[in-house]
Amino acid sequence: MDDIIIITEEKMIKKIDVLKDRLVNIRAGRANPSMLDSVKVEYYGALTPLNQLANISAVEARKLQVKAFDKSILSEIEKAIYEANLGLTPNNNGDCIFISIPELTEDRRKELVKQAKKIGEEAKIQLRNVRQESNNDIKKLELNEDEEKGLINEVQDLINKYNKEVENIIDEKEKELMTV
Repeated sequence: MDDIIIITEEKMIKKIDVLKDRLVNIRAGRANPSMLDSVKVEYYGALTPLNQLANISAVEARKLQVKAFDKSILSEIEKAIYEANLGLTPNNNGDCIFISIPELTEDRRKELVKQAKKIGEEAKIQLRNVRQESNNDIKKLELNEDEEKGLINEVQDLINKYNKEVENIIDEKEKELMTV
């Protein structure tokens, strides 16, 4: 019976980790190499993550440098960054690609906050799915009514705890995004 609670909590922790990973990609106006983690480049007929084809570094507070291992694919990398719809414009100088990170406008900040809140809601849905799975597993155990209710209440306590954590993470991200 305790295994179900332990497994449920482990799954919920993983959902929180996924939330944190997704929020890293929402930028707050500073250059961060992880901003390009979602970029995939067409390389020899396969979509390859950019970080496997190039070194990405923040050379200034608002400037990224992408130095390809194979300079013949610079134009493909440039195209992939542009098409990734990150709001970034790559500049290819023939040797490497520079990306200037624009200052965020108030509207863009609000848009990013909405995006963060949407990701937070998706995390809560994932947590509810974990709760539903656990409750179904508990019902399959054929326990007496009191034991079953006790376990279901423990799972509910877990979801309350992790929903609160999601809200705290999203509030923190909102403060970060709205700080000029």
